[in-house]
Amino acid sequence: MGTAFTCSTHLYAHQFLQLLMLLLLLPLRNVSDMHVKAQLSSSFYETSCPTVATVVEDVVRQAVEAEARMAASLLRLHFHDCFVHGCDGSVLLDDTATVIGEKTAPPNNNSIRGLEVVDEIKSAVEAVCYGTVSCADILALAAKASVVQVGGPSWMVLLGRRDATSPATIAEVSAALPSPFSDMPTIISSFAALGLNVEDTVALSGGHTIGQARCVTFKPRLYNFSGTGAPDPTIDPDFLASLQGTCPEDGDANTLQSLDVTTPDTFDIGYYNNLQINKGLLLSDQELISDGNTTSLAALYASNESAFFLAFAQSMVNMGNISPLTGSDGEIRLNCHVINSA
Repeated sequence: MGTAFTCSTHLYAHQFLQLLMLLLLLPLRNVSDMHVKAQLSSSFYETSCPTVATVVEDVVRQAVEAEARMAASLLRLHFHDCFVHGCDGSVLLDDTATVIGEKTAPPNNNSIRGLEVVDEIKSAVEAVCYGTVSCADILALAAKASVVQVGGPSWMVLLGRRDATSPATIAEVSAALPSPFSDMPTIISSFAALGLNVEDTVALSGGHTIGQARCVTFKPRLYNFSGTGAPDPTIDPDFLASLQGTCPEDGDANTLQSLDVTTPDTFDIGYYNNLQINKGLLLSDQELISDGNTTSLAALYASNESAFFLAFAQSMVNMGNISPLTGSDGEIRLNCHVINSA
């Protein structure tokens, strides 16, 4: 009896130490993140809407084949949704007579796009699973499908989000979303406020390997950097001349320029390679190789696509875990643009 008890005690102690070591090896995330991951699940619609991922992928494939830029637009919608009040589909809500919401906030106004594709996805999903899949989950699934469609990595999308019944205010949107003119400490702080670390910051910035930006988001670098009346001296001279040709000083501020000038429609490491030779379009991008916290990671991803793809996939999961509504919170909107009671 005594020997058996002693062996049992040693066994329990050993198991406890193993569990403790496992917990110590887990990535450090805040308590709210751990709570969120327990609620979202990759199999959430396994019984209620088992074909939802396929339905989303089909619509996204058609949309991206029709317009390559749409992949970046759908990825950006998920990003802008999650960064303001969490991943709750609130970015899709129309303004009302009493509330001016996220769509018309400065970072989004005349900028976010792809809303008609989200509507197409929602209609297709509703046709097979009425009132079951949230608009927030559709954004998460569409973001992954878009990245895969243009050659990027895949990842397991955690699902079970519900939709917000009110948008964020303009002030909240402007405060939460990083500006294309921000320096890296400011950007890192914006990500950290949402539980995302430096690796998430660098990896998610790599989403700019696809898509386009308006001249207004980078023109100060071309003509009046930091109020100097001269261009940003760090921009590659040939690249500067090319950008000035696309965006004349008195030209249309809404003219578009590819974020990655080498492979603009392919999800790859061209973005990071461009940064190494001072051909980053946005100041917030080029800053990745100027800040000691981010330089080494940006260089790693420029030389190792597998490392970037792995980091990006994990960071997309991390971003998708930002403060979702689950359980009985929020609702499953039937129309992504308005709450059900409307």
